[in-house]
Amino acid sequence: QVQLVESGGGLVQRDESLRLSCTASGATLDHYDIGWFRQAPGHKREGIACISGNDGKTRYADSSVKSRFTISRENGKNTVYLQMSSLRPEDTATYYCALVEYDLTCRPYGSWGQGTQVTVSS
Repeated sequence: QVQLVESGGGLVQRDESLRLSCTASGATLDHYDIGWFRQAPGHKREGIACISGNDGKTRYADSSVKSRFTISRENGKNTVYLQMSSLRPEDTATYYCALVEYDLTCRPYGSWGQGTQVTVSS
C-alpha cells in the first residue's frame, strides 16, 4: 500500500508563497496520478489540482487556484509539489496529497495521510 507524506506547510502572511511536497514511503510515485486537496475547519475536503502519472497533464479545480497554484512532479526525487503563491487567509487549511484517478476527474482513492497545515495571516 502506498503511503503518502505531505510536508512544507507553515505560517505565512498574505501574498507570500509556500511549496508543499508529497513523497511516498516504500513506493515510487512515477506512474501514479497524484492530487492535492485541502480541508479548512468546518468545511469539506476539496480538490485543488492533480497531475497524471502517464503524461504529466494537470487539472485545477477552478480559475482562482489555477492562477496562483502550480502542481508539478519531479520523478527523480519521487516527489509531487504544490507551489502556492499570492496566498490568502482563505487558503488556510490542512493540505493533503492522495492517489487519484486522473481520468475520473481526479477522484481520490486509498488512505489519507496526516496532511500539512498551512496558515495564512492577514
